[in-house]
Amino acid sequence: QTCALPICKTAPYFGAIPIVVNDKVDFWVQYYKSSGRRQFMSWLVRGEATKKMVQPVLKEAGVPIEFFYLAMIESGFSNSAYSRARATGTWQFMKGTAQLYGLKINHWVDERRDPVKSTIAAATYLKDLYADLGDWYLAMAAYNAGPGKLRKATRQGKSRDFWSLVETRYLAKETKQYVPKVLAAILLAR
Repeated sequence: QTCALPICKTAPYFGAIPIVVNDKVDFWVQYYKSSGRRQFMSWLVRGEATKKMVQPVLKEAGVPIEFFYLAMIESGFSNSAYSRARATGTWQFMKGTAQLYGLKINHWVDERRDPVKSTIAAATYLKDLYADLGDWYLAMAAYNAGPGKLRKATRQGKSRDFWSLVETRYLAKETKQYVPKVLAAILLAR
């Protein structure tokens, strides 16, 4: 992954996805080291309990194990997290996407809150997003915004480079910040 901005550089990193460090990523690194430090540390502690279960599932699915930190940004590793958009669980699945990926949701059970089943569904979903978009950064952005919105943004922005799309009006502010947050979490946690 390269960055179209002149202020970008690639950090020395030996994971499965290249980590770009720029002012947007650095903003979140600094935030998690200062104002957001307490929250970030509690996420790391909570994440240790699930790391040994989540990372092998991601690896087996062919998804970079660094996406463990995507769950951190989604929910702080809380199975009971619930968003204003009605997404829930560690991976913050919306009802329709969860059902599409085989998770049961009814009056008695909501498998979005099941750490194993939701991780399997999330790994499959991320792999599908990557197959569709051809780039892990775009797959992360699509996980946040939805694949339809991401495809539309790449068409309108005439680019398949996440960092170029950040400079357009075609991505929501939340999505523009989402990938940098995940990258900052990976950098700090390593």
